[in-house]
Amino acid sequence: MRTYGQYCPIARGAEIFAERWTPLIIRNLHLGCETFGEILEGAPGLSRTVLAERLKQLERLGIVEAPPKAQGRGHRYVLTTSGDDLFKVCQTLGEWGARWLEIAPENLDPFVALWSMCNALRPDRLPDQRVVVRLDFTGFRPHERYWLLLEHREAEICKTYPGLDEDLFITADAEAFVKWHAGQLSWAEATRDSRILLHGPSWLVRAFPTWNGRSMFAHIKPGAGLATAD
Repeated sequence: MRTYGQYCPIARGAEIFAERWTPLIIRNLHLGCETFGEILEGAPGLSRTVLAERLKQLERLGIVEAPPKAQGRGHRYVLTTSGDDLFKVCQTLGEWGARWLEIAPENLDPFVALWSMCNALRPDRLPDQRVVVRLDFTGFRPHERYWLLLEHREAEICKTYPGLDEDLFITADAEAFVKWHAGQLSWAEATRDSRILLHGPSWLVRAFPTWNGRSMFAHIKPGAGLATAD
């Protein structure tokens, strides 16, 4: 680990927190990811090798614990009290970013927004029966398609066809979907000019926007003169 060689708590804390991917790993653990695969899925671009290295480092520092799973092989990863405190730093950083940084075109990955949405779904609003939602995203890459599988009031994202009848079809402009989840657009604004289109039973069309608990930073009002992070 590179060091600033200073006693200052800001310098010593930054040596850990400013390591690439560490804040996202802490975020994912806070959101309930417990397995290696769950943490990895919520951080597109993070390699298995780097994740393994970061988790070992966080364990050594007492930020993460890895007790064995109650059933089956392997371990589950959980934040310690120190890790919970470190997440508060992540939250403060996120609040600053939501207020002062504009969402740039390269930030509009719809999978990340969909993954985040699944971690913020409101169980009390989800249907009792199984529902399969197909989502086609445009505007970020040529075309991206995912399936949202809802069953037993839990959600799973499928990157390939799950082999089940599809109940609701959504075609969404990536920017509109991301900014809706981030709290920068209302549902009415996001669906204006057909930027988000829903096809399916009317009760599902009406219910879909109510499932989204929105980003944890959706309440942050943007500041004047937002900067674009390169």
